[in-house]
Amino acid sequence: MRENVSMSTSSPASLTNLLLLGQGSDLKSERGVSCTGEMPAASDPDLVERAVAARAALGDRALILGHHYQRDEVIAFADITGDSFKLAQAAAAQSSAEYIIFCGVHFMAESADILTSAAQKVILPDLAAGCSMADMATANQVQKCWEDLTAVGVSAKTIPVTYMNSSAAIKSFTGEHGGTICTSSNAKKTMEWALTKGEKILFLPDQHLGRNTAVLSLGLSLNDCVLWDPWKPMGGLTPEEIRAAKVILWRGHCSVHGRFSVESVEEVRKRVPGVQVLVHPECKNEVVSIADVVGSTEMIIKTVEASPAGSKWAIGTELNLVSRLAKAHLDKEILFLDKTVCYCSTMNRIDLPHLVWAMESLVAGHVVNQIKVAPDVARFSKLALEQMLAL
Repeated sequence: MRENVSMSTSSPASLTNLLLLGQGSDLKSERGVSCTGEMPAASDPDLVERAVAARAALGDRALILGHHYQRDEVIAFADITGDSFKLAQAAAAQSSAEYIIFCGVHFMAESADILTSAAQKVILPDLAAGCSMADMATANQVQKCWEDLTAVGVSAKTIPVTYMNSSAAIKSFTGEHGGTICTSSNAKKTMEWALTKGEKILFLPDQHLGRNTAVLSLGLSLNDCVLWDPWKPMGGLTPEEIRAAKVILWRGHCSVHGRFSVESVEEVRKRVPGVQVLVHPECKNEVVSIADVVGSTEMIIKTVEASPAGSKWAIGTELNLVSRLAKAHLDKEILFLDKTVCYCSTMNRIDLPHLVWAMESLVAGHVVNQIKVAPDVARFSKLALEQMLAL
């Protein structure tokens, strides 16, 4: 039984090269992750012709944004591909397109709606494309946290820094309280900015990105960080622990990146001599600490592109991107770091049938799956997003 098969120049790259354990379930998988042993089957190829025709009919009236974790069949029709930061920039800079078709997940489409004009319509091809991490912080939970911080006497000197992977309601809270949004591309810069505005950071909702940035980029210690559990009174912390902390981390995480383990790193280094481990900062601190390179989605791509022929990389991020990198760099050996085939199931809800349906509906004059953030929520969310873009 193969546990992790690389994609190398010795054989054509294909998704089947990443079928690590075959069919079956994985008891460690969470909501938002599928570990079926194989990638989803490609959509009906006849749909490609319909997609081409619908895209041509829409012309400049539509802009299709595609996140790097999307399926190949969707990325093929994206006008711009990128991570959440790059796509937020693209949405903010786009003023002419009537429709922004966002091939990503719900919180990304919300941000696009906030950053575009009232005359533009943001479309999410499948409304079920959510994010388990974003769901780990609700508006009521965050408000209760802030009330507790106020009771302890630290809210006035605490700046919220919220990861892009959050609902518009949480972004609105952040903007209302003088904070900013961040992505994995600019987390260091945003946290540095926050510490010039206050003494503490409330980092929402990804504990791992917050911890890794604080320790590895800002030079803080693990003891400077505390973990706020929204399901426990006072976050499970004492007033003394809260007052002593520099960074208050929300108890949330990415269900995909959270799967990568120290054992995965040790196993691949033993099995593939000379391999370099390249991981996303949403991974656990113990994994990030022993990786060779740590970087955002965009940095992962650039690192592989800049590496010499013959390089060996074990990559800890979403499988669609790893597979795409392997097919694009046949002169390098690229492996998926996880021990089995796991992908972001919510990202994969955006498939060619949904994209074709959305485009054909727009061609016919029917606006479907429009994402529209309430004006009162959008107001403060926009402040936080624009603060991020200004840094």
